[in-house]
Amino acid sequence: MTLQKFYSNGKLLITGEYLVLDGALALAIPTKFGQSLSVESFEKGQLKWESFDQDDKLWFEANLSISDGFQVLDDLDDPIINRLLEILGAAKRQNASFLDQEIGFKIKTHLDFPRNWGLGTSSTLINNIAQWANIDPYILLADTFGGSGYDIACASHNKPITYQLDKTGRTIVECDFDPEFKDQLYFVFLNKKQNSRDGIATYKKNKRNSNLALSEVNAITNEMISCTSLESFQSLINSHERIIADIIKQTPVKELLFKDFKGSIKSLGAWGGDFILVASEGNPQHYFKDKGFETTIAYRDMIL
Repeated sequence: MTLQKFYSNGKLLITGEYLVLDGALALAIPTKFGQSLSVESFEKGQLKWESFDQDDKLWFEANLSISDGFQVLDDLDDPIINRLLEILGAAKRQNASFLDQEIGFKIKTHLDFPRNWGLGTSSTLINNIAQWANIDPYILLADTFGGSGYDIACASHNKPITYQLDKTGRTIVECDFDPEFKDQLYFVFLNKKQNSRDGIATYKKNKRNSNLALSEVNAITNEMISCTSLESFQSLINSHERIIADIIKQTPVKELLFKDFKGSIKSLGAWGGDFILVASEGNPQHYFKDKGFETTIAYRDMIL
């Protein structure tokens, strides 16, 4: 019998990648794809964990004793179990009554998207566990994966948001980003998942004084939200790509892989993997398929 069920949306960061860590105004969008977590009763003092992918195939399982701390009952040498123990331990520190040892729990998680898509496998899990434990998801994120927290905001919002950090916390505002030209926007998967922690570390190591870039990206974010033409949107994409390329000393993805493409391309999140945003007069699916990139998703099929 299911006792509780939680759900969190996936995410895409449209503007402000990397710079969001330093206070840039970022545009972020929740996706139709997310992750659920269900809680059932189980043997006293034990926790059984099962994770299923988008095809309902079991890809991870673990058995834990919660009677005396968290003890792994399986002979597992897996970084995933270590990460799970870290998350549960951090949640327990926030709420001492979480995972009462007088009760047992069977947990099932289900992803709506392939694990390598980079839409928030970790952030949706963090947000679901935080809901279950009745704790602050941003603190749980900071105690485990780190990052700006925009992905946690997307997990619990059903509309596009602007997200901005400052010295006192974060400002999250739902916005009416619904471009008239959305049928000319696409997301293309680059066939590999980028580790955002690695991308952030590279950014912190290489970034120059970013004050000018922050103001430029803030302006681009605001202009994108109110943009009414594909041509103007493409110009904003191109400007944003140049700004980030200059900061992180990387070549923009269009110049690197798709020089002959007739349209604009923007990296999303950590550069070098996951999805790119494509703004194109025509459907670019065949172009990218010919280049070896099979997954092209129309904007309206991706965005919540």
